[in-house]
Order: sequence, then structure tokens, then C-alpha cells
Amino acid sequence: MAPKYTSLIFLFLLLNSFQYSFGGGHDYHDALRKSILFFEGQRSGKLPPDQRIKWRRDSALHDGASAGVDLTGGYYDAGDNVKFVFPMAFTTTLLSWSIIDFKRNIGNELGNAVKAVKWGTDFLLKATAKEGVIYVQVGDAFSDHSCWERPEDMDTLRTVYKIDENHPGSDVAGEIAAALAAASIVFRSLDSSYSNLLLDRAVKVFDFANRHRGAYSSSLHSAVCPFYCDFDGYQDELLWGAAWLHKATRRRQYREYIVQNEVILRAGDTINEFGWDNKHAGINVLISKEVLMGKAPDLKSFQVNADAFICSILPGISHPQVQYSPGGLIVKPGVCNMQHVTSLSFLLLTYSNYLSHANHVVPCGSMTATPALLKHIAKRQVDYILGDNPQRMSYMVGYGPHYPLRIHHRGSSVPSVAAHSARIGCKEGSHYFFSPNPNPNRLIGAVVGGPNLTDSFPDARPFFQESEPTTYVNAPLVGLLAYFSAHPN
Repeated sequence: MAPKYTSLIFLFLLLNSFQYSFGGGHDYHDALRKSILFFEGQRSGKLPPDQRIKWRRDSALHDGASAGVDLTGGYYDAGDNVKFVFPMAFTTTLLSWSIIDFKRNIGNELGNAVKAVKWGTDFLLKATAKEGVIYVQVGDAFSDHSCWERPEDMDTLRTVYKIDENHPGSDVAGEIAAALAAASIVFRSLDSSYSNLLLDRAVKVFDFANRHRGAYSSSLHSAVCPFYCDFDGYQDELLWGAAWLHKATRRRQYREYIVQNEVILRAGDTINEFGWDNKHAGINVLISKEVLMGKAPDLKSFQVNADAFICSILPGISHPQVQYSPGGLIVKPGVCNMQHVTSLSFLLLTYSNYLSHANHVVPCGSMTATPALLKHIAKRQVDYILGDNPQRMSYMVGYGPHYPLRIHHRGSSVPSVAAHSARIGCKEGSHYFFSPNPNPNRLIGAVVGGPNLTDSFPDARPFFQESEPTTYVNAPLVGLLAYFSAHPN
């Protein structure tokens, strides 16, 4: 069991945590409430009467009209005004997984969390309503990114992009299938007819993704790249979609699909990656639950991969793709580092629960990773986000006494319609982009891209890698905060 090495990692985590701790602990439930509230600030379309972020107004009410379809609703992915369906679907999948695994810990925020899922699935149903066609993006990203204007004033091109049998997109279709299947589990006990609708659509979308194989960034390269290119291929999304359909339906066909396609679809590739583009670590953790319960010995290789993923991100071990900052933050190459922090921490916590129920530990060479150790690592990452870090600042807007004030977000940084009723045009907004003043509208619950490898953070809009929030950072954080609100120690 090598307890000596496990104890050393515990000591590293404890010393690191105490060094930067505020000393008073964190209000995880308050952070949970705010992390869910954030999604209301990202809503597109006609806002409901119970909208709680009041500085937002209706926007993009004619989305889809140019293609003769209704594509209103859904989420803006980040600080821009484009609806990218690939990350939107992943956000919906992770929100659903957060509720599925941590429902009992969410408490009185369950209703709001479910509404956040439904805002995503309602749009995904619209995007997949037409037989043989899936709409995967609304808005010309280059046109949008050349302007700095609030979504309520948006006059950039709302071009509609689609995939079909001649222009495949198994990656985005596979993710949509996963999102709809996962959400069907969320609604099973709340609204059976809606749950059935989601699951039926998930089956059809997955069949489409599997029959017409190809990457959507090959079919739509000029539209989706470099914003949400699929850099890791579509194979992982097919396994991911099948895994969620198996969980939602219990149909043997999906289990057989996973077994038969494990090697062909490269299940063992890049096992320490998980995010909107790469699902490998998530696939392995999700499928491993049944293996650990003794129900799926034929899927044992996925548990082997999940164990290897755990060993690959332990602190104190040198790895080429996973580093820890001096303050203890997980750091990986690429844009928006916090997406890796929350998604990988979510898997650590989820897998620790699966291990606990199975009375299992993970052997990592000369040491052993226990469920308790994995929870400690995940909690350390959450605490870092909430303020236990060298900057002594929370990276969630509205949480704690010190948090980012100048986030890279059009709606937050430009005066609201209530404060400035006259239209603010495409280039007129540049004044607010370059302003040193704090954003006039607080996007409560938004978690920004975060600090770099040296724990430094520029609280300035032009530094979008550090200061831009995204929906897929918050989605897995919902599950983490739900758990730690019920288990703070």
C-alpha cells in the first residue's frame, strides 16, 4: 500500500492549503448557488419571468430564421455572443452528470440546477428536430469577435451552420447524444414524458453520428476553427455517447458497441484529458463504475485506464501534461486553464466515490491513491478557485471579498439596457473593452480562465485566456460544490 508516499502527498496538500487559507473556511453552498446562477447570465433567446440576473434582456430572437428553423434559446458559450453547440452540449452533459451523482447534496438549489440543464436541452431538441440535419452553430464567429457589443444589441451575422450525411460531424453529434441521454436520467423522476423525448432523440442522434462518421471541423472548418475545432478526433465522442446511452437505457446494444469499438475508437488514447474536445478520461471513469461494482468484467480495461488517469495527475510526480503551480493549481497547456481544473477535479471526486463504494484503491507504482486522497486533491482545487491561493482572490465573480472585476465578457462590461437604453454599436463598445474601470454588470458565479503557472492573474479584459468565463468551467464545478457543501471537512 506504500502509506509513506501517500502520506507525503497528504502533507503536501495540507501544507499548501494552510499556507494560502483564509482561515475561516468556505461557504460552499453560497458558491454552489452562484455557480448555477451564472448560467442565467449566459442565456440566449427570450428570458423567462423568473430570470434572476436582471441586467440581461431578450436577445437573438430571430436565430435560425435564415434557415427557416427556430434556433432561439440555448447558451452563449463564454464572453461572446455566438452559440457553439459542441461546448454547449458538453456543458449540458456535465451539468446533468453533476445532478445525477450529487443530487442529494445540491439541496434547495436542485430546481435551479435542473432549469439550467433544461435551458440547454430545449435548444438541443430544436437543433436536432429536422431529420438528417443537426444545427451546430448560430452566429459568424469572425463577425462576432470583431465587435464588442452586448447581446441585446447584436447586429452581427447570425449565420446558421449544420451537419448532414454529406457533411458529417460525429464529434458534435455524439456529444449532443450524450447530453440528451444524461439529461433524460435527470428528468426521469421529474417529468417522464420530457425524459422519454430526450432519450428517444438521443438514440436517433447517436445513430446519425455513428452512420455518418467524420469530424465537424473538417466539414465546417472555416466556421468553427480556430474557436472550437475538434483537435482530438470524433472517435471519443462516439464512445462517450454510447456510454451515456448505455447508462440511460441499459440496452445491451450499447454495451456491445463499447466492447466492439474500444480499440477501433481508441479508448486508451490521451487518458489524462477531459473537456469539451476530449472525452477519454470521462469515458473511462463513467464506465468504471459498473466494473468496480462487479457488473461488467468485460469492460475491465476502462477501469485500468481510469486508474492510470488517476496516477497521471497526482501532485508531486513529474508529468509532461499535468503540472501544479507553486500555489497548488492544476495547470495544463492551452486556453482557459480553469476548464481543466474543474473537469479533472470533478473526475477525481466522482471516481473517489466509486472507489469508496467498491472498497477499492488505485495502485500507482510505489504509492497508493486512496479515495480520501482523491477527495483532498479535488477539494484543494476548489478551495484555490474560491480564494486559497497566492493572490488571495476568488476566481468566481461575486464570491468572497476579492474577485475579478474586469472579466472578458461583452454583456457584463457594456452598460445594461436598463442603464443605457440607446443602442451601443459594434465598434462603440471598444471604449468599454479598453476601459480600466470595473465591469458595470456583475456576472455572479462566473469563473474565469484563471491564473497561469506562476499563479499570477491580470484582472483585465484583453487577457481573455485568464479573464474570460465559460459555461464548461462552471458545469463540473456544480457537482464539486454540491459535494463539498455537504462534506466541508
